Amino acid sequence: MPDRFTSAALAKSPKSSSQDPLAPTRAFAVAAQALSVRAGRHLAVDGLDLTLDTGVHGLLGPNGAGKTTLIKALATVQRPQAGKLSLVGIDAEGGDLRELRRHVGYLPQNFGFYPRYTAREFVEYLAWLKEMPRGAVPAAVDRALDRVGLADRADSRMGSLSGGMIRRVGIAQAIVNDPALLLLDEPTAGLDPEQRVAFRRLLREVGRDSCVVVSTHLVEDVAAACDDAVLLDRGQLVFRGNIGDLEAAADGAPRDAATSAVERGYTALLQEFRARAGA
Repeated sequence: MPDRFTSAALAKSPKSSSQDPLAPTRAFAVAAQALSVRAGRHLAVDGLDLTLDTGVHGLLGPNGAGKTTLIKALATVQRPQAGKLSLVGIDAEGGDLRELRRHVGYLPQNFGFYPRYTAREFVEYLAWLKEMPRGAVPAAVDRALDRVGLADRADSRMGSLSGGMIRRVGIAQAIVNDPALLLLDEPTAGLDPEQRVAFRRLLREVGRDSCVVVSTHLVEDVAAACDDAVLLDRGQLVFRGNIGDLEAAADGAPRDAATSAVERGYTALLQEFRARAGA
C-alpha cells in the first residue's frame, strides 16, 4: 500500500529506480521484490518491493514495523517465505551465500561477545569468520577500531568495557571487511551525544562507497546522517524518499516546539497510512 510520496520520491532519487527492482541490467546492493518474511508465526515483512544502492539509508518505523526482521533477511540470517531477494548482485536464495557474506557487514540489535577477548581479538575473530585474507587482517582491525575511536582500548578485555564501548566494538566488526552492504540495527543504542555525532560522520564516510542500511527509532539520526529514509509499518512500505520529502509530509500538521519537522512528517505519514489501512 504505497504512500502518496513514495512514487514521486523514487522517481526523483538518483539512487533508486521505479523499474523492476530485479532488472538484469542493474545490480543493486539490495533488490527485494514482493518480499515476505515471518518472525515466528507473524508476517513481519509483507510483500515489500525495495531497491537500495550506494549511500546511507535510514530504516524507520514503530515497534513491530518489521525493521529488525528485514535487516535479518538482508543479513541472510533469516530466510524469506516468499518473493525475491538479491544482495550485491547475488541471489540470496539460490546464490553462493559464503561469497555473499564476505561482502556484508552486520551489527544486530543484540550481539553476543566473549568477555575475555580483547576488543582487538574480538574484531580479529569476526574478520576470520568473514574469511578475510590472513595478511590483511591486522591492519584492517586496527583501522576499524580507530574509526570508532577505540584505538586506545584495543587491548582491553570486552568484559571491562562500558556498554557504549561494546557497541562501538560491534560497529568495528561490522566495518572491518569494508563491506559493500553494511547493515546496522539500532547502532547508536548506548552511545552518548558526542559519540553519536562521530558515528554520523562515520556513516557518511562509509556511505560514499557502500550501501548502508541503518535501522533506528531516532528520527534525528536519520535526518543528520542519511541520504534518504525508508518508513515501514505493519511490514509494508509507507514512504521512501529523501529527508526533504519526509519533512514536507509535515505540511499542515500542527506545529509543536518539542518536535522537529522530520518527526512531524514521520508521524503524519504513519497516521495517513493507518487511516487508509483502516478504511
